[in-house]
Amino acid sequence: MKTHSLAVVPGDGIGPEVTEGALMALDAVADAEGFALEVTNYDLGANRYLRTGQVLTDDDLQRLSEHQAVLLGAVGDPRVPPGILEKGLLLRLRRELDLYVNLRPSRLLSGVNSVLSNADQLDVVIVRENTEGLYCGRGEVTDPGSSKEQATEVSLNTWPAVSRIVRYGYELAAKRKQSLTLVHKTNVLERAGSLYLRAISEIGGEFPGVQTAYQHIDAAALLMVTQPKRFRVVVTDNLFGDILSDLAAGLVGGIGFVGSANVHPGRVSMFEPVHGSAPDIAGTGLANPVGAILSAAMMLRHVGEEKGATRLERAVEAVAGKIAPDQLSTREASELIAEAAS
Repeated sequence: MKTHSLAVVPGDGIGPEVTEGALMALDAVADAEGFALEVTNYDLGANRYLRTGQVLTDDDLQRLSEHQAVLLGAVGDPRVPPGILEKGLLLRLRRELDLYVNLRPSRLLSGVNSVLSNADQLDVVIVRENTEGLYCGRGEVTDPGSSKEQATEVSLNTWPAVSRIVRYGYELAAKRKQSLTLVHKTNVLERAGSLYLRAISEIGGEFPGVQTAYQHIDAAALLMVTQPKRFRVVVTDNLFGDILSDLAAGLVGGIGFVGSANVHPGRVSMFEPVHGSAPDIAGTGLANPVGAILSAAMMLRHVGEEKGATRLERAVEAVAGKIAPDQLSTREASELIAEAAS
């Protein structure tokens, strides 16, 4: 029996609850498809930080890198100042493990309601550059507290990073037999934008079968609502991808119905729901586990269990309409999906 090594970081707030649901569904798929999961839990997040002052040590990082994949619940806790956990755990994992692709598919599931009348036309995968841009952590504050205070955030964009995310996007679009749209703001962000346009020009020529388009980020946000079928594979930078993917999630029923992946092809990668830790509902059983379970399906695909990934996605699709009215607890919804996946 093939065995896959999985690191689990339940994290904060509702993270442990939705992660438990994802593991329940994964166990059902593993039994049905004939593979095994070797699960190692890691105590990383707010409780550990408050207890020890540590977020993510070099030893933690080394141990996590020895697994095939990391399943993360959620990060964030009001007891910890903003940025400590997000930068010290989530962003550091992305940077140190070089998880340069943030992959966020959004599609309306059967039986799930949307605020958008034509949401059934939205089936988009947002390919977001995950290591640079405004999230690179560079910048400074001068004259703090004075009337002359200045805060500067630096957007770092390099050819190696831009070219590889564009290439990943084209490979995905070619595999899905779909179009690719570059989203940026090249008329204002001329320097970074020129790198993305150059990558589209040079790499796009290798994929003649992929139809290519461009939209400014503001126009893309409008068109995703008014003409959602225009978008299939979207390539964009870190900040724009973060915002646009949450918009897409809101159009397909909410962030509880969307999973995501932080990927370096062929290497350890991290999978997490799009939603945050939602400390206000932690422990109430109100959290939607679908996003975590769809993230787990993406993880199965990453480790080579294509049939298992498809089985899990079909199970979610089959019962999503029963979960959407929010009448089931986190555990009940997880058990329903696990049963459908068996």
